[in-house]
Amino acid sequence: MSTVNIDSLMDYLQEHMEKSEEVMKRDFASIRTGKASPALLDNIKVDYYGTMTRLKDMSAITAPEPRLLVIQPWDQTAVAAIEKAIIDSDLGISPVSDGKVLRLPIPELSEERRKTLVKQVKTRSEDAKIAVRNIRREGNDIAKKAEKASEITEDDLKDMLTDIQKMTDDAIKVIEQVVSEKEADLMSL
Repeated sequence: MSTVNIDSLMDYLQEHMEKSEEVMKRDFASIRTGKASPALLDNIKVDYYGTMTRLKDMSAITAPEPRLLVIQPWDQTAVAAIEKAIIDSDLGISPVSDGKVLRLPIPELSEERRKTLVKQVKTRSEDAKIAVRNIRREGNDIAKKAEKASEITEDDLKDMLTDIQKMTDDAIKVIEQVVSEKEADLMSL
């Protein structure tokens, strides 16, 4: 991390905080809300000839109806492996196979399942907040080292630490906003 120039520190921190937010949003897309979305299957990996392969890299995934996903593998011999990977996942959905295509009927979420998913959302959001705070700590350390090395003045350090804290607060607000939207989505019937 010491390769970051003090002049580009703020851009570096902003970029990494935004990446943490994006990772969290991608994770949230794979949490099912009762609506069919191909993103539900983003984290599923299939044991395909001894190699763990992402499902979306080996099949076409469509949502022809609001409560149905259709998975059409490029290689028909992979249907059984895909079916096993979906059953073994934490989706809680049983696929229906006709030997060529898999259909995933998306059932209504029970109240208990919704609460479990909200807990998952909160856990993942905490991970994102921790990542943002770690980035803040890293930025603060770089700024303090630059001040010790006389690259910046004490006043510059104070301003920089204030800016880093504001950037951190803004990133955490965005994370909390996304979490509240996802919770509302999960809890709505």
